[in-house]
Amino acid sequence: MSNQYETVFILTPVLSEMQVKEAVKKYLDFISEHGGEIVHREDWGLRKLAYSIQKKSTGFYYLVEFKSEGELVEKLETQYRRDERVIRFLTFRMDKHSIAYAEKKRNLKKEQSKS
Repeated sequence: MSNQYETVFILTPVLSEMQVKEAVKKYLDFISEHGGEIVHREDWGLRKLAYSIQKKSTGFYYLVEFKSEGELVEKLETQYRRDERVIRFLTFRMDKHSIAYAEKKRNLKKEQSKS
């Protein structure tokens, strides 16, 4: 049985818009090619970091929710570590409460965008 995960990665701010899109596509494709199913994705854009990482104070944030087997997370995180464009990442398994909360938040956002 597959679990649902949420992963957020931060890309270095020195990338062009095109390079950011390429990096995001790489990880979305990686998840799909390894049997994962993408549930939701969000581009949070360029944001200020809580503290400097590699002498950088901002980064491009991207969130992906996906369903997969646990082995995929390990492979995905290995890809993050090998990629010099990724300055930070965090992946965690969502329990039923966090899944419900994420769905509720998305539905609320949809309703707000309609009005």
